Amino acid sequence: MPPGDDIDRIMAVMVAAFDPAFGEAWNRRQVEDALLLGNCHYLLIAEHGEAPLPGEPTAGFSLSRHGYEEEELLLFAVDPQYRRRGLGAALLAQFAASARTRGAERLLLEMRQDNPAEHLYRQFGFSPVGRRAGYYRTARGACLDALTFACNCEEIDGEAHS
Repeated sequence: MPPGDDIDRIMAVMVAAFDPAFGEAWNRRQVEDALLLGNCHYLLIAEHGEAPLPGEPTAGFSLSRHGYEEEELLLFAVDPQYRRRGLGAALLAQFAASARTRGAERLLLEMRQDNPAEHLYRQFGFSPVGRRAGYYRTARGACLDALTFACNCEEIDGEAHS
């Protein structure tokens, strides 16, 4: 289990970054339970692009689950005040490198349709492999599809592809 202040950092970014209209944010218990499993991993990033030092603000985080030769990105967020600085790309590259150290050959993620992060994922070589019709429901009851993306782990080398 990670230190409680790391969970606090994850939750602070999640509250700032996830629009409540889509119901995508996890609660603290869900994050803690995932990290207790042993195959879930997290990364934190500060505004300078590396892990935050004690007392330093956290700009973003990733939470992933490792399986045999695959790693699934469960949550990925950058606080809105730190967006458009390349931190999402840096965090995604760090996630891929970390997954490779655990033996991942393929990366997976799922997101709601029209998620603005799709552009970033595609730049890094993720491509659509599936769709779950009506998986997400907005606060107003509208249904949105979930899109599944995958890429080979070695395709992510720390630089977004154009």
